[in-house]
Amino acid sequence: MHCPALFREQRLEVLHALIHSHPLATLITSGAAGLCANLIPFTLHGDVLRAHLARNNRQLDDLRAGAEALVLFQGPECYVTPSWYPSKAEHEKVVPTWNFVMVQARGTPQVLDDAAWVRQQIAEMTARQESARVQPWSVDDAPPDFIAAQLRAIVGVEIPIARLEGKWKISQNRQEPDRQGVLHGLAAEGRCPAMQRLMTDG
Repeated sequence: MHCPALFREQRLEVLHALIHSHPLATLITSGAAGLCANLIPFTLHGDVLRAHLARNNRQLDDLRAGAEALVLFQGPECYVTPSWYPSKAEHEKVVPTWNFVMVQARGTPQVLDDAAWVRQQIAEMTARQESARVQPWSVDDAPPDFIAAQLRAIVGVEIPIARLEGKWKISQNRQEPDRQGVLHGLAAEGRCPAMQRLMTDG
């Protein structure tokens, strides 16, 4: 990943927080049929990513082959117009850009054809996503035979993270007046409050 030092995020707790808050990631593999990419929800356990895929998903062939996989987690993003920069009025030497945060995880996947493991992974993922609801749904709410049938159609995937990288491009390359201009512009247009918080809190 191209990542100038100014945008590099290395704090493990920050990278993990983004994975937890934006668990739907792009799983990228390379195999005999070429590159393959799918959106897959992941859970993070220490330094291991866990997920499940449909049994008939051809990407499993790549995962079973043992080649390194790349998982991309995309956080808040927004278009930045140069019209928000006070410096535009001074010299006009400004151009549009995009602010965004992302995490890339790499590791060698392991396919787990184990119904009990998959059920636990789904239960944990669901519990996390349902935690804010007044009446959270759980796997136990569905009939056992229905869940058993669903489990037969999917397999588990575990990816021990060998390398974790973060890129936080949130206008750090602009002078403070321009950064404040971006914040004011986003607020005035009611756009991307998550990006506003990132730019304010770091």
